[in-house]
Amino acid sequence: MAHGLSAFEQNLYDRLSDEQVRSAVQKTLAPYSRVRNVLLIHPDYSRADFSDVLFNLIYRALAEKGLNRVDTLNAAGTHRAMSEKEKLAKLGIGDRSKFPALGEMADHSIEPSELIDVGQLPASFMGDKTLGRWPQAIPIRVNRRLQADYDLVIALSGTVPHESAGFAGGLKVFFPGIAGREVIDGLHWAAVQMGIPQLIGRIDNPGRDVINEGAKTIFAAARAPMISFDMLCREDDHAVVPHGLFTGVGYEGFIAAYTAAARASSQLHIMRIDRPLDVVVQALGEGYDEVWTAGKGSYKLQPPGVMALGGEIILYQPNIRCFHSNPHMDVAILELGYHGLDYVLHALEDRPDFDRNVAAHVVNVRGAATYDRATRRDSNFAFNVTLATSIPAEICKSVGLGYRDPKTLARDFETMSGQKLWIRNGGKMLYARG
Repeated sequence: MAHGLSAFEQNLYDRLSDEQVRSAVQKTLAPYSRVRNVLLIHPDYSRADFSDVLFNLIYRALAEKGLNRVDTLNAAGTHRAMSEKEKLAKLGIGDRSKFPALGEMADHSIEPSELIDVGQLPASFMGDKTLGRWPQAIPIRVNRRLQADYDLVIALSGTVPHESAGFAGGLKVFFPGIAGREVIDGLHWAAVQMGIPQLIGRIDNPGRDVINEGAKTIFAAARAPMISFDMLCREDDHAVVPHGLFTGVGYEGFIAAYTAAARASSQLHIMRIDRPLDVVVQALGEGYDEVWTAGKGSYKLQPPGVMALGGEIILYQPNIRCFHSNPHMDVAILELGYHGLDYVLHALEDRPDFDRNVAAHVVNVRGAATYDRATRRDSNFAFNVTLATSIPAEICKSVGLGYRDPKTLARDFETMSGQKLWIRNGGKMLYARG
């Protein structure tokens, strides 16, 4: 069949109906008369979407086409693995016995034995995209299941503003979602050289160019047709409300679906403010169980003019007790601390093997600063970042972040001065001026 945008269902002002979602699924899968074995790739626990509704509809449609087995793969990147209970909930599977064709439910792993080598992004390309700041080739290794014996590969993703990709969704599910450490580290480190304000909330940007080019190499190596189901939704009192579903087939179809979803996301997920903010509390949901994911609360406030110079971003989630659930990455964050880009570049000059994904994270959370090489200190941060979590005050201070007691934060917030904002269900919306 021709590759391109297959289905487009959107309602920015009201809930997308179940019938609209079902129609998009049926239309997209209609050209495939017989399907036996399928790999379905899905977002992880940190993404709020309607994968539960979508999986059920896709499964039922495939069952009518002779489905024998559907394996699922959690596109975890470097996030923690999901428990079986989390995977079943993510995909809306209440009783597994009602899904007899459901096979392996796997987590993506960056272990070399789980990957295949499909090519690389040249150093010249990466140098061009980072304006000469990081001219390093990126070897591309991807989950070995893409070359297994499947009739279809179906990728579910959700589109929201994203700090390294402009908007999440689409080809990002492959690059870096189910790729190797070199891709994960390389993309995020390259994006840091570009800067969050140059990427987040922009449909076309150099970070997305890197994702698209890397995914092109992955598609060339895949054995089965690949289909994108790109979801658009918002959370209302912690319930997911579907607003759009965009599907596409093949490389061009993934890009077409992403572009349509990102255009809609720019209307749905960006809040406009008319003056800079002095204090913002990002009250994060329970899905944010580590600072690694809670950092989105900082990313989403970094467009120019949103935070007043020297303002304070407070990341509030009492259940957070670590910086990263992976002990090695947690230790690396504690060792490096949260600093501006120039500080981190200097600190890593003699440490070529330091985890660049960790390095990107600490820069992205902390934001822009001035660095003095003589004193080895950075200062004049554009804004301050404070944790209101279960991480003790002395540890927050040791990594360069502020501390507030989560038990008294609501009361303390009332006495804070200046332009202030308490964001319920924080970390979801991008804020911008104008």
